[in-house]
Amino acid sequence: MSKTPRILLTGFTPFGDEDINPSWEAVRVLHGEHVAGHEVVAQLLPTAFDASRSELEQALASVEPALMIGVGQAGGRSRLSIERVAINVQDARLPDNAGAQPIDEPVIADGPAAYFSTLPIKAMLAALQADGLPAEISNTAGTYVCNHVAYLMLHLAARRKGVRAGFIHIPYLLAQAARFPQAPSMAQADVTRGLMLAMRVAASQVIDRKLGAGTLD
Repeated sequence: MSKTPRILLTGFTPFGDEDINPSWEAVRVLHGEHVAGHEVVAQLLPTAFDASRSELEQALASVEPALMIGVGQAGGRSRLSIERVAINVQDARLPDNAGAQPIDEPVIADGPAAYFSTLPIKAMLAALQADGLPAEISNTAGTYVCNHVAYLMLHLAARRKGVRAGFIHIPYLLAQAARFPQAPSMAQADVTRGLMLAMRVAASQVIDRKLGAGTLD
């Protein structure tokens, strides 16, 4: 009997001046859930360039997922942002939690300039919007640890037959937005519901939909 395929769903530790990271708050409650015949395995990653790579590689070897989906905080964004691409650049505006601050360094020295998500991002977008959740396709995952992990996921997945990967940025939670009155936020229940729906589409659909979701800037 074959084992149940797994989804490796990652979130991050708090960074900067924050006490929580909404990515982990939303991800951790999904550990052990089953969606579209897949078991969800939640993994906490440090907000640190080097340590996140080693822990991601360990989790990949242990979980042997069919899908990898990274989730990260994007304070200032108002929607669930499904990332289209991860780039081979580390350019940290502030030090990570280990004090490292790489400037204009590659994620992988001999890696390609970028990787595109291998998830059905347009189908995921359509499902989220149909469910009344604010969502968008994003064309930049930044140059901090989120992009670092997104690139690593796609780099590692490319070397494993049948493994697909992608990344989703989420807004501040309501509790965080109390500290930033002008910043958009989203209820944790809505974020978690959106992640479940995104995973359901990703796990059950390989061929993406063709619909316009680009930007003019």
